Amino acid sequence: MSKMTYSDAELEQFLTDVEADFVERKESWSGDAPDRGRQAICAFANDLPDHKKPGVLFVGAADGGQPSGLSITDDLLLTLSDMKTDGQILPIPSLVVEKRRLKGADLAVVTVQPADSPPVRYKGRIWIRVGPRRGVASAQDERLLNEKRRHGDQPFDVRPLPSCRLEELSRTRFEEEYLPRALSPEIPAANERTFEQRLAACKMVAAADEPIPTVLGILVLAKSPREHVPAAYVQFLRIGGVEWADPIIDEAVFDGPLAAMIRRLDEKLESHNRVQVNLSAGETEKRSYSYPPEALQQLTRNAVLHRAYEQTNAPVRVYWFADRIEIHSPGGPYGIVTAETLGRPGVADYRNPNLAEAMRVLGYVQRFGVGIQIAQKKLQDNGNPPAEFQVDSSRVLVVVRCAPLDRR
Repeated sequence: MSKMTYSDAELEQFLTDVEADFVERKESWSGDAPDRGRQAICAFANDLPDHKKPGVLFVGAADGGQPSGLSITDDLLLTLSDMKTDGQILPIPSLVVEKRRLKGADLAVVTVQPADSPPVRYKGRIWIRVGPRRGVASAQDERLLNEKRRHGDQPFDVRPLPSCRLEELSRTRFEEEYLPRALSPEIPAANERTFEQRLAACKMVAAADEPIPTVLGILVLAKSPREHVPAAYVQFLRIGGVEWADPIIDEAVFDGPLAAMIRRLDEKLESHNRVQVNLSAGETEKRSYSYPPEALQQLTRNAVLHRAYEQTNAPVRVYWFADRIEIHSPGGPYGIVTAETLGRPGVADYRNPNLAEAMRVLGYVQRFGVGIQIAQKKLQDNGNPPAEFQVDSSRVLVVVRCAPLDRR
């Protein structure tokens, strides 16, 4: 992997090199600059010219490289950092935002690493840059990006499964449910791409000329993902007490394509959740749950997204006791996330980055890196204790304690 930041001398050289196609400058972050800046980040992540080095977006510099005098505030740096996790650029780009002193002035510098798994999209469009041209990728550009992915160090979720046949992927599910959400609306209508080419563009197969389903394609589109990814299911138990030895009063296994699995799990959790309606607090009713539904959704979907699917047959396990819910996710923390930083705002990494993209496309993730914070806030608002985390190298366990419904 290439380095993630440059020296001051290198950055000052890039500032004045108007021919460099891995550099872009913005005088301010107003008007159309946020939109064009995200296009540039997408293009740098795709790295179509194959520079194999990070692209740089300068904010606070004119086209010629002179500082524009823009005030580089903490709010601006936070706004720029938010581009990584706001879900508009998918898969999630690897970028660093810094305040640097260059040419005697402060500039904001966004350094963007080439993606391990292109193509990368901004609002459903694949942006690329070659020389002075920045624009939406053509079918040929897209094919080249897919070729780069085939020969790169692929995440497990886009590795091909040679034992699978293309016919195992549901064309109806792909074209009617997934594709319209994944791409900008005018793109499918404006091109003549084949079914295999569209699958390859969404990383559901290895390549158009090698349409072997990937792990992602099987998880999202196959009728029976467990036939090829044995761990692709969720096990649910409702236990009639607080001990493991207490009777089991309900059990279920949720498998099948990703969207159906998550939907059925949500329905099961809702069926067991108790709710109390308070009409005395004002003109509108106030509902209190044993467990706030949104918190359970965030935590269970986090488990499905961040779990290890490779070299394990273990499912995500959801055990509902009389006083608590335990959510067991195979695989410990990944990348920059550790037992100490798990759940900390701004600290996120992705074992399955393309699965994260698919869950965002399907509407099961709204923002990245904030699911635990949302869950903790919903628990607090509902009167539950904070979720507890037990982490080791092979699993993450989340324990959510019940809120008393007669507390108000």
